[in-house]
Amino acid sequence: MNFLRNRLVVLGLVLLATLLLYLLLPSIRQGSMEPSLEAQKMGLMATPPLPLPTINVLQIVLLHGQAFTSKTWEELGTMALLATNGYQALAMDLPDAALRFLDRIAEELELPLKKIEVFPGRVISIMTWEGTNPTLKSILLNSHTDVVPVYQEHWKYDAFSAFKDAEGNIYARGSQDMKCVTIQYIQAVRRLKARGWKPTRTLHLMFVPDEEVGGYKGMETFVKQPEFHKLNIGFALDEGLANPTDAFTVFYGERNPWWITVHCPGSPGHGSRFVENTAAEKLLHFGLFCIITFSLLRLNTSECFTLGDVTTVNMTMVKGGVAYNVIPAEMDVSFDLRIPPTVNLQEFERQIKQWCKEAGEDVTYDFAQKHMNQNITSTDESDPWWNAFSASCKEMNMTLKKEIFPAATDSRFIRAVGIPAIGFSPMNRTPILLHDHNEYLNEQVFLKGISVYERIIPALASVAALPNEA
Repeated sequence: MNFLRNRLVVLGLVLLATLLLYLLLPSIRQGSMEPSLEAQKMGLMATPPLPLPTINVLQIVLLHGQAFTSKTWEELGTMALLATNGYQALAMDLPDAALRFLDRIAEELELPLKKIEVFPGRVISIMTWEGTNPTLKSILLNSHTDVVPVYQEHWKYDAFSAFKDAEGNIYARGSQDMKCVTIQYIQAVRRLKARGWKPTRTLHLMFVPDEEVGGYKGMETFVKQPEFHKLNIGFALDEGLANPTDAFTVFYGERNPWWITVHCPGSPGHGSRFVENTAAEKLLHFGLFCIITFSLLRLNTSECFTLGDVTTVNMTMVKGGVAYNVIPAEMDVSFDLRIPPTVNLQEFERQIKQWCKEAGEDVTYDFAQKHMNQNITSTDESDPWWNAFSASCKEMNMTLKKEIFPAATDSRFIRAVGIPAIGFSPMNRTPILLHDHNEYLNEQVFLKGISVYERIIPALASVAALPNEA
């Protein structure tokens, strides 16, 4: 719905711009306007450059990216309109830097690269290193190319400059989440190929485009497509979190994100009166039921839990009201709930229904997001995948700390289709700074991570044929 609304807004702006061009440009066309040298230096003009006009013609360059393309201008009739009025217009699609980077890396590694547009403007890139026994289940090394926005005023250095300070800390958005792992995969594969090692199982390096906005137009869509099933994946590695101690955190499952909005209708009236059964009264009742219940659960336990072990409930949005002196007829309150795989989800939803009933008449709710899959990956030493992973870590004297991931990654979509997946980023002695201001990773931690994958990847790719592969 957000996607559709955003597209409508963009299209509306474009139509307005087109109208302005139609109304205003005839008067501008009377003057001479050649492309500036500065624009040509920046590469904004076509290559090779358009010949300079011999008559007074305004040249227009329309620039855009993935979601809004040159085809959009054509469909709107903008190009035809400009041409009819005597303008020389050029619509240019700006290439995606991440995709161009991956093209170069695939060429350097001499690995075939496949690009799959799983959703308009959302391209998944997959490099494949075929194993000596390609009939066996493959290994997936997954990472995402997108990052979250920054508030530059809160950063010590330019957030996209990868500035390294005197202590070797590299400040950059994505340094922890998760450009580090992406490059560590690539460099580990580069080293393995350089020394002549060959995998028994096929390796797939997958780079997805939209994990930070939920993965709905990336991994969630892709796992349902035939191209994904052709990869024949048996085990997957994905991102994890830093650990400020000497240990390395490993995630074998995730909490289920539920985003709900509770609708509270009530009696309207004048703000000066005592009015019963108001929307605000019901909203407060539901919020108190929900938040106090989980606060008491935290107070009544002496166990030591990680964040991934508990249910968190946070009120994130409240909507309603039209004026100070008008009691609203309806108010909405939204919550972000994160539920661990140990919780019975059906019973949890029954509790929500009960809270709505107790809050007042006609209180209802709906979901903006509701993940029900609670698959977890085995960490039993008898499991061949876990054994290969953990044994290689033990050989490097690494202490592993097993946890449920507190937030959400693309691993949940992989587990949902029955594929075991581990979330792991080899970053110990590092504060957790993903999505935070001044995100950084020390260069020594980063370089060690390459060596870690240089041991883990061969271990996973050498797992003997399993019973279902015989």
